[in-house]
Amino acid sequence: METLRGYASVKDIYGKNTVAKYECIGHIQKRVGTKPRKLKSKRKDLGGRGKLTDAFIDKLQNYYGIAIRDNVNNLQGMQRAVIAAFFHCCSNARQQMHGQCPVGPDSWCKYQQAVSKDKIYIDKSKGLPPNLINIIKPTYMKLCDQNLLEKCLPGKHKTLMNVSMESFGNLFQKMFLFH
Repeated sequence: METLRGYASVKDIYGKNTVAKYECIGHIQKRVGTKPRKLKSKRKDLGGRGKLTDAFIDKLQNYYGIAIRDNVNNLQGMQRAVIAAFFHCCSNARQQMHGQCPVGPDSWCKYQQAVSKDKIYIDKSKGLPPNLINIIKPTYMKLCDQNLLEKCLPGKHKTLMNVSMESFGNLFQKMFLFH
C-alpha cells in the first residue's frame, strides 16, 4: 500500500510526461497461482481428482509467464497469448479448446502443430470440466486485463528493476552529491 501511495504522489509530477509503474513479470505470474489456490481453499468442491489441482494451477501459471515473456512490447499479442494459455490448459481429449492457440507447424501448441501437418493429435492432458472452467474463468480473465498487462510490456523482472534503481542511485550520487 505504501508503494502505491508513493507512486500516486509522483505520478503526475512531470505534467504530460507521467511516471510509469511497471510490474515484475514474476510477481504477476505468481498471482495466477495465488488467486485460483485461494478460490480452491474457499470452495472445497473445486479441489480433488479431476478438478482444480495444484499441478493444473502450476501449469497454468507457467503458460501465463511464458505468454508474457514471449510478447514483450506487444500488448495485443500478450493478451491473446495469456487467453490462449488458459483455454489450452483447460483443454482435454473430449473438449478441445485450441482455437485461441497460434496455428502452424511452429506453434507452441502440439494440437495446432498436428493440425498443420494433417496429423491426429491425441490429447492426454486432463484439463478441466466445463463447470470448473466457468468458475475460475472470471478470476483468470482479471489477470488478462490490458491495464495489468501494460505494466508487464517492458518485460521487467525484479532483478532488472533493482539493478535499474541501483544504477539510477549511482548516477544521482555522481551528479549531485560528489560535485
